[in-house]
Amino acid sequence: MPPINSKPAHICIVDDNLMAREVIAEQLSVDAHFVTQIAGGQELLDKFDDLKPDVILMDVMMPYINGYDVCQKIKQNPARSHIPIILVTALNGRADMLKGLESGADEFLSKPVNGAELRARVRTMLRIKSQYDSLQSIMQLREDLAHMLIHDMRNPLTVATLYNNILLKRNQLAPRDKEYANLVRDSLRNLTDFLDEILTVAKMEEGMLKLTCQPYDLSQLITNVANSQQEVFQLQGIKLNLDLPEEHRLSSVDPALFKRVLDNLLSNAFKYAPDKSQITLRLRYLKNGGAAPSTPSFRLQVMDQGPGIAPENYERIFNKYEVVTLKQTGLEQVGLGLAFCKLVVEAHNGRIYISPNLPQGTIFNVEL
Repeated sequence: MPPINSKPAHICIVDDNLMAREVIAEQLSVDAHFVTQIAGGQELLDKFDDLKPDVILMDVMMPYINGYDVCQKIKQNPARSHIPIILVTALNGRADMLKGLESGADEFLSKPVNGAELRARVRTMLRIKSQYDSLQSIMQLREDLAHMLIHDMRNPLTVATLYNNILLKRNQLAPRDKEYANLVRDSLRNLTDFLDEILTVAKMEEGMLKLTCQPYDLSQLITNVANSQQEVFQLQGIKLNLDLPEEHRLSSVDPALFKRVLDNLLSNAFKYAPDKSQITLRLRYLKNGGAAPSTPSFRLQVMDQGPGIAPENYERIFNKYEVVTLKQTGLEQVGLGLAFCKLVVEAHNGRIYISPNLPQGTIFNVEL
């Protein structure tokens, strides 16, 4: 039962038979629900956003569009898939129940409907939805707090970066102190990039980030990124190889976001590359690439000679919700940066995936 003084649950009864709707509504009147009767599946779909139902009780055999198809349409929409649906049907065969499950139904009731059983099923569904709504509220609160903290962190981070740069520009530091200041500068830059990635991921998931694509020479972009990190690689004794085609083509990308993808993949490879090993950046334009919307025009590969990644984790490391779990199991080659890469690549209608770099290492492949 819903808590005292809470808003009454909204139950939608969908059936083309008026008498059947009235019977179910009467049986539900024992509890303090707000009940809406709807004469068909299409009417439910058309009014769904205005109705905002908590539970749907729906007949299967209806004209124009049956209950199975209505159920499937609702469950295919991520914004509606959590709404419990109870199919009410005179069909009670195994095949009918399996079809209902495949369409996404959460429960079944057989006609004629028993009032006590009906109310028990509805209460169970309401309890499940209430738990889901509470969890969503908590998650939203945590997201909002995280974003607020990130925005608040940017001010002191900007101040620290400003004064550290002033110290470096004055050129009055002892050699060892200057080395430390450079390390601080690099760490502050990494932290700034990390905060930017968190905000970018959030915007992308909410559909608020707009790509600014333009024709761009990928070979030049790759060369610029490699040159910016070459000194760090040399200090670690790691050789950075560029394997670029002689041909120069322009590809439609968001250069700022794509540069950050490349920075992330290169930094990830560097972090786990053994000393005196090699990291290769390879670009290949694909034959017949771009001939169809689903055909990639190029493949970019970041190839390292690190410890490698187990095949069962190839997909998991791009999922931001798996990061903590994977780190707890000892897999360090994960982080929000890879989730960011996946979102950016997919926003470009491309794909990112992993393959082994035999005899040892990992290849991160980006195809657009």
